[in-house]
Amino acid sequence: MIETESSAAPRDGDHLTAFSSLALDPKLLRAVADAGYLTMTPIQAKAIPIVLAGRDVMGAAQTGTGKTAAFTLPLLQRMLRSENASASPARHPVRALVLTPTRELADQVAANVKNYAKHTLLRSTVVFGGIDMKPQTERLRAGVEVLIATPGRLLDHIEAKNAALHQVEYVVLDEADRMLDIGFLPDLQRILSYLPKERQTLLFSATFSPEIRRLAASYLQDPVTVEVARPNATASTVEQRFYAVTDDDKRRVVRQLLRERSLSQAIVFVNSKLGAARLARSFERDGLRTAALHGDKSQDERLKSLAAFKRAEVDLLVATDVAARGLDIADLPAVFNFDVPFNAEDYVHRIGRTGRAGASGLAITLVTRDDARNVGDIERLIKKKFEIEPIELEDDRPRRRRRDEEPAREPEAAAPTERVERVERVERPARRAPASQDPFFDRPYEAVESVEPAAWERAKTPAAVRPASAPNIRPKKKVASLLGGS
Repeated sequence: MIETESSAAPRDGDHLTAFSSLALDPKLLRAVADAGYLTMTPIQAKAIPIVLAGRDVMGAAQTGTGKTAAFTLPLLQRMLRSENASASPARHPVRALVLTPTRELADQVAANVKNYAKHTLLRSTVVFGGIDMKPQTERLRAGVEVLIATPGRLLDHIEAKNAALHQVEYVVLDEADRMLDIGFLPDLQRILSYLPKERQTLLFSATFSPEIRRLAASYLQDPVTVEVARPNATASTVEQRFYAVTDDDKRRVVRQLLRERSLSQAIVFVNSKLGAARLARSFERDGLRTAALHGDKSQDERLKSLAAFKRAEVDLLVATDVAARGLDIADLPAVFNFDVPFNAEDYVHRIGRTGRAGASGLAITLVTRDDARNVGDIERLIKKKFEIEPIELEDDRPRRRRRDEEPAREPEAAAPTERVERVERVERPARRAPASQDPFFDRPYEAVESVEPAAWERAKTPAAVRPASAPNIRPKKKVASLLGGS
């Protein structure tokens, strides 16, 4: 039987919203205070006491509402009884396993766990694909209590006998619906088969699909379902706008809205890796500082792009849905759906990158004629009807002036130039012919009468008729008859 917690969020003045009201160790409360958190979000207020009680939990909440702290803090509290300062790896077995669908989410969860556990002796590490296994192996063999991993790389370490999971007491499936969407169910089943049967299992996600509920029924024991918002709901702090555009105008619309709304940063989501790379290069040519984030990038490149975006060194982050889950970017003003997602649930996750932790945000979706079906799926999922608005584009493209549009030159302006050119031609001194070096060629032509016939006439004259005394004709030499003479 699945129990369900009430979805009513605690009131602002309720004492239960303060972290200090929880039965948490002072070292954890100190870390929470260092992070600047004083009160809990609704999912934290509902889930943390249940996890502390040792119950399995299915947690559903809008993305960006603090699900990571909702499972990290109570698990760290329960593991404090095993913390020790021993240098022996055997004294630091893996006790908590957190599985995430993407490398970026794994890295982010690991950073949060490290911050919350920084005043304790508990160790944590993260393993994911795309980078060398050797450093990860060294950390695993040194001993860690909390292991954050993506399924594929964790199986690599299990097969290499780098990770022993026989002492795991707590398992967290974060963004479980996404893991199913990208085909991780067989990997999940293999990993869970290595774990002890007696364990506490937590499943957190922004959406609950029928497949997720079947997964929970298979691996969770009498779970408590915690829903602090209607399933598949979007944050009320996010303004959602849909604009009718053509494919050729999409880039201009993004540039125009960035100017009109004075947006300093934005994530632009596309549906393909190739499209992300091409669009990033196009925005770079437009003068915007742009980075691309997609699956064909190496893990090091992806982390560097994300870090540069968080440091505000990049204006636009053009990304596929690898950036749609779990990325926590503080005060991100806007998200653009350059392509309408094929999966309606991805829309919820994409726009959840803005308007986080109660801040306001803007989500803009560019819709073409071919997107009607996908938009309908989104409306049915979140049970909300959208108005697709037209947008009037500014003519910011440089136009080539046609010949008939070129202004005619005024004659007054052209005349002085022409006169100067004529004067220059008249006043330019004439080029003199060089003096001849042979006086024979300087003499004028003089006709000379010759008694001799012309050459072509002489050629017609038989040899017997030709005068023998012609100065230009040499007499024939006598040749002996033996040599062919006569």
